[in-house]
Amino acid sequence: MSERASKPDEERNADPGSGSASTAGDDGERPGTYGEYGGQYVPEALMPAIEELDDVYERYVLENDEGFMDDFEARIRDFGGRPTPLQHAEQLSERYDFEVYLKREDLLHGGAHKLNNALGQCLLAKYMDKERIVAETGAGQHGTATAMAAAHLGLDCEIYMGERDIRRQRPNVFRMRLNGAQVNPVEAGRGTLKEAISETMRDWATTVEDTHYVIGSVVGPHPFPAMVRDFHRVIAEEIREQSIEKFDALPTSVVACAGGGSNTMGAFAAFTDSEDSAVGLVAVEAGGSSLSVDEDRGVAPNSASLSTGSEGVLHGARTKLLQDGYGQIMESHSISSGLDYAGVGPELANLVDTGRVRAVAVDDDRALEGFHRLSQEEGIIPALETAHAIAWLDEADSAEVGERVVLNVSGRGDKDLESALEETAKRDLDIAPDMHVFDAQAMTDSDEVAETNGQDVNEGAQ
Repeated sequence: MSERASKPDEERNADPGSGSASTAGDDGERPGTYGEYGGQYVPEALMPAIEELDDVYERYVLENDEGFMDDFEARIRDFGGRPTPLQHAEQLSERYDFEVYLKREDLLHGGAHKLNNALGQCLLAKYMDKERIVAETGAGQHGTATAMAAAHLGLDCEIYMGERDIRRQRPNVFRMRLNGAQVNPVEAGRGTLKEAISETMRDWATTVEDTHYVIGSVVGPHPFPAMVRDFHRVIAEEIREQSIEKFDALPTSVVACAGGGSNTMGAFAAFTDSEDSAVGLVAVEAGGSSLSVDEDRGVAPNSASLSTGSEGVLHGARTKLLQDGYGQIMESHSISSGLDYAGVGPELANLVDTGRVRAVAVDDDRALEGFHRLSQEEGIIPALETAHAIAWLDEADSAEVGERVVLNVSGRGDKDLESALEETAKRDLDIAPDMHVFDAQAMTDSDEVAETNGQDVNEGAQ
């Protein structure tokens, strides 16, 4: 279990959605901070809930009061299906000058790593006697995992999701509702993850007495970044144990995609100490269509805040953000809705600043190539988030990553099939299958033929 990172002193920003970098920086010595990042920049109305959560995080998660962690570990095993396998990727290993192993978080119940944290926080809410859960979601995987965990534990659940993401992720919206969750569309801004988080925080601020906010990544005010990391660190702990079992050594590198940073910190958490400095850690961001920034339009056509962001405050924490010179948050972009966020977890930002983690970016086209490559060469259809990490292997220098690379497959690609089909059809990708069968006119003609055939069959039956 990680060391506690508890709350800083009373200086805090009153706006959880602000991108302003004008507030005084943390000195790195105060608990709850990571170098210059972290802290609790929230309205006073939220402080009772934050202080309560800080206390129960200390007691239940770090000290295992009332056997909480024993309960969690049993449930993530029996309900979630842990441990997930560490699979040798034979075809990818033949392609590159190093061995590739896949940490199969896509095989966790629900199809993504998100269940680790969602189950942990919903169980914590149960121990806190909270009856209602609120959560935000981007790609829908966190919303799905939270809805599943809430149903498993008998809790009411409401999910906030941007309208744009709802259109991109209809299957996951249906899964949430199947599990009894209410899904609330968020129309503000571009209708993506940033707006969903802001709306969820507003809900929580007025319902703290009976509601817990299950935040979906290592973002937000302390103790969220530390707590979410601790629920996900089971990924890194399993990578460590399984690596020693499989090849009697630690990986030479661990690679994970990075949006807010939950699967990234989960995969890295057991390797960040100085004694493991020989294990390279690579965070692969969404480079979108360009790493440039259009301040006049307020648009960053990427979600690469580790690579191109600057220091500011968003959703209750100081971190690296995509923002203009006035501290206004830029609209981010990624082909993957799960990476489409203008900020990143404060601990991950600090690990990049200190050189412990290397941040790289992969654009939309290459991410789609990674999506098709893993599907064709290993029989695993990945989430578009994971596809960014897969694509980065093409440019990985074997001298830098070493002989054994573990890549975290953060989720499966069922949710992204419609988006992948649409985006692939727009591009001339050598690796993609023949797309002419998906031509709009061809599909219309096919539907008409099927309808006619159905009528013929029905008439014959009469």
